[in-house]
Amino acid sequence: MRCFNRMLAVAALAAAVLSCGKNTQLSGRLHEGAGEEVVVKLLDVNRFQVLDTVKVDDNGNFSYALDMEEGKPEFIYLFHGERQIASLLLQKGDKVQVETDTLGAYSVEGSEESDKLQKVENAYQAFQRDMARILSQEAQPDQALSRRYVAYYRDRLAYVMGNSHSLTVVPVLFQQVNPSFPVFSQPTDGILMQNICDSLKTVYPASRYVKALEKEAERRMSMMELNTRLQQAGEVGYIDMSLPGIDGNAAKLSDALQKVTMVYFWSATAEQKMFNLSSLVPLYEEFHKKGFEIYAVSLDSDKSAWAAAVRNQQLPWVNVCDTRGAQSPYVMSYGIGSLPMVWFIVDGSIDTDAKVRTADEIRGYLRKKL
Repeated sequence: MRCFNRMLAVAALAAAVLSCGKNTQLSGRLHEGAGEEVVVKLLDVNRFQVLDTVKVDDNGNFSYALDMEEGKPEFIYLFHGERQIASLLLQKGDKVQVETDTLGAYSVEGSEESDKLQKVENAYQAFQRDMARILSQEAQPDQALSRRYVAYYRDRLAYVMGNSHSLTVVPVLFQQVNPSFPVFSQPTDGILMQNICDSLKTVYPASRYVKALEKEAERRMSMMELNTRLQQAGEVGYIDMSLPGIDGNAAKLSDALQKVTMVYFWSATAEQKMFNLSSLVPLYEEFHKKGFEIYAVSLDSDKSAWAAAVRNQQLPWVNVCDTRGAQSPYVMSYGIGSLPMVWFIVDGSIDTDAKVRTADEIRGYLRKKL
C-alpha cells in the first residue's frame, strides 16, 4: 500500500510539472465515451494540427491544458475518432468546461467567444442542409437556391458587421456554398474584408487568422480593381487562352469564337454539373446554330473528375481544364471571384455590361444578341 501511495504521489507530481506554465484550462465530459480518447486539434489557418490525444476516464471526464500567448486566441477543435465533437475559440487564461457526446452535441461554459463560434457553426450547418434539401427535392431549384443564399448572405453580413472585433467573423468570411462558390462572393466583399481586417488588427495584430484574412482581402481588392478597369473601359478585347481539352490537345479560345461566345468558368461539383444538364445543354441546343458557342474552363485540380463529368454528361461545347485552379493566371485576368462565372465575347470583344448568372438571364441575353 505504501508503494502504491508513493506511485500516486509521483504521478500527481508529474502531472503538475507537465501543466506548469500552461495558462489555459479545458475540462470536459464525453457522454457515452468512458475509457475512450479525445483528439485535440488546432486550426492552423487552413489545416488541422494535432496537439494531443487525451484519455477519457471511467466517468467520461477529461482535461487538457494549453500554453497560449496574450493577444493570440486559437481555434481549438475536439474530435472523437474522425468526428468533430466540439469547436472552441480560446484565449490566454480561459477556464472552459465542455459537455459533449460522441455525435457532437455539445455545450460550452467559460468562453463567450466559443459560445459565439458554436452559434456561427450551427447557422452554417442549417444553411448547408437547406441548400442540399432544395437541390434534392425541388424540380427547378435555381430560384429557391438563390433566395436561400441571399437570405443567408444578408444574415451573415449583419453578423460580421455587428461583431467586427470578434475572431468568430473570420470563419464566417471564409464560408463556402460549395468548394468553388464562397458565401461572400459579391464584388464589394473585398472592401468588407479589408474593413473587418482593420478592425481585428486593433485587437489581435499578431493573430495568424487575421493575417490570413488580410491576405484574402488583398486578393479580393486586386480583383475588384481589375473589374472596375474593365467596366470603365467599356467594350474591350479579350485575353486569349490555350488549355488542354479532354483529348489532351490544346484548344484556343480564339479558335472557338462565334458571334456570341460564352466563356464559362466552372468546377465539376454536383450543383454545377446539374446546371450543365438542366440549363446549359438546352441553351446550347437552342442557340448554337444561330452563332452561339461555349468555351468552358474547368478550374478543377482533379483532371480525371472533370473529364469524367464531361464524358458522362456528353457536353457538346468546347471543354478545357486548367488544373492550376485558383493559381491560374486566367483567374486574375478574368476577375474570377467565385464559380461559376461567365463572360460574353460578342463579335471579338468582351461585353462588360453583361451581368447574367441564371439560365433565364442567359437566355434573355442571347435572344437580344442573336
